[in-house]
Amino acid sequence: MRPARFTLHRPTSLAQALALKAEHGDDATFHAGGTELLVALKAHVLRYTHVIDIKQIQELRGVRIREGDTLSIGALCTHHMLANDPLMRERLPGYAELSEQVANIRVRVAGTLGGVLCFGEPHADAPTMLCALDAWVVLAGPDGEREVPSRDFHLGEFATARQEGEMLVSIDVAPQSPGTRSAYRCFGHTERPAVGVAAVWSTDNPQRLSLWAGAITAAPVRLARAEEAASRLAPDLPPAAVWAGLRDAVAADAASLDVHDDLHGGADYKRHLVSVLAQRALDACLS
Repeated sequence: MRPARFTLHRPTSLAQALALKAEHGDDATFHAGGTELLVALKAHVLRYTHVIDIKQIQELRGVRIREGDTLSIGALCTHHMLANDPLMRERLPGYAELSEQVANIRVRVAGTLGGVLCFGEPHADAPTMLCALDAWVVLAGPDGEREVPSRDFHLGEFATARQEGEMLVSIDVAPQSPGTRSAYRCFGHTERPAVGVAAVWSTDNPQRLSLWAGAITAAPVRLARAEEAASRLAPDLPPAAVWAGLRDAVAADAASLDVHDDLHGGADYKRHLVSVLAQRALDACLS
């Protein structure tokens, strides 16, 4: 099926793209990789008379270090680029590993991080890891730029905090301490995860765990009981002892999730996966 006819715009600057969106309003949308948008347009789930192709905007590309040693990921970075970028492999190896496993090679080469975040698809890998990393998104609009924590950006299925006329410019992550490790583990029967769990373990004083589950609910969710239990563990425990101290808390977190049966599996099955994947993610951090 072909999409309805639309006018394609190709701005070369952020200011031009925002001006086009302001001019055409609800009749226009931004287009980056297109792995989600084009499917929806062809299926006539979405319809726009103006499509603003932002791939020529150089300021949205690349990974760089900003003031305060913040790692800034341009919204146009593809999953393949992030999997192989030297800065990502040095600063966030856990996220680089995640990017290597997204969907299939076609999606990894074409799909952008900014695109998958703005589309709001709940069965995605990136949002869960970015929440665990305390990342934030930078949005540009008619009133200038604003920052939104990743955990507040995802509001539900296909719903985000991005307002009309705004464009996601970058995804920023604060510098990680030498004692911090991160990992993401997921499982699914299709190219989308049924459940994904991201863990960020810090051995700094105080010891801290950030543990989030995604794809299982409409938006990533924090496993708060497990995080609290981790703060009470003695330092320098072996992985088996860490998991023994967190197992019950993770199970309680999983049991409290509002999960439904769907094509990705039954609710009880997916809750069980949360515990399995949490253990694997923690083991990866601790090893």
